[in-house]
Amino acid sequence: MLPLVHHPGYSIEWPERHPFPMAKFRLLRERLGELGFDRGDDIRWIEPRAADSTALLRTHTPDYLQRFYLGEVFSTRRTPSGFPWSPALVERTLLEVGGTLATVEAALETGLALNTAGGTHHAYADRASGYCLLNDLAVAAHHLLATHGLHRVLIVDCDVHQGDGTAWIFRREPRVFTLSIHGEANFPFEKRQSDRDVALPRGTGDEAYQRCLARELDLALEDFRPQFVLFDAGADVHAGDRLGHFTLSDEGLYRRDRLVLSRCRHLGIPVAAVIGGGYDRDLAALTHRHAQLFLAARALKWKASIGAEG
Repeated sequence: MLPLVHHPGYSIEWPERHPFPMAKFRLLRERLGELGFDRGDDIRWIEPRAADSTALLRTHTPDYLQRFYLGEVFSTRRTPSGFPWSPALVERTLLEVGGTLATVEAALETGLALNTAGGTHHAYADRASGYCLLNDLAVAAHHLLATHGLHRVLIVDCDVHQGDGTAWIFRREPRVFTLSIHGEANFPFEKRQSDRDVALPRGTGDEAYQRCLARELDLALEDFRPQFVLFDAGADVHAGDRLGHFTLSDEGLYRRDRLVLSRCRHLGIPVAAVIGGGYDRDLAALTHRHAQLFLAARALKWKASIGAEG
């Protein structure tokens, strides 16, 4: 059984020319339906609840959360998040974080689960940044520490942009290891220090990326020996992404996601994956890229089922 987490509220009404592709979450869900993820008994769709303050306060400051809820964080026209505030935006953000929490719970149960949103790794404890209002990865990691008593959580961040907010939040937390593989000449232009940062040059393609990921992931898994992995599978490493500057293909995305998921599965480590960044005016192409994560996960679960039956 492969749990997939989605909520219709992930997409809301949005300014038509805004650079953030808010409709991609709805269209990704539709694309997954076209790819057969609504058929058969091997897929379980989960509709999450909004994250509550108890979970959020483990990561974010009370002052920032109050300003987030009330809109005071958006008091100027040019905001740190890049988003126009609205009550609907608050609700969808809470649903997105709640979705990652639900994905974590499902992964603890089955070994693997995926969220059709998430990866808001630029948000800090006390402020928004880079299209990220709340840091769902950090909230989920803190949830694993506080609620489930884990003491080794690995965050594998393969978004093309460094997970600066996540790195900063866990800079003094030895129970969480942050691994970020990102573009060296890309946002954020002031990087934070992760436990392990790998900055790759513009033009990095499938083979170079795969070699780097395999090396760094194996080292992290061997040295840190995580009890749980949070995987940010950003699609903005793709050659067609207008903010990425890497040259991975659709196949390269699939191979990347298959590598991370299969390594964790082989070692018996539960993994919760989120879709991360992806920026393209061509939403059909963008959702096809994000879908590679789900195709890789389904292939792994299918292969495991065949093995069990045999």
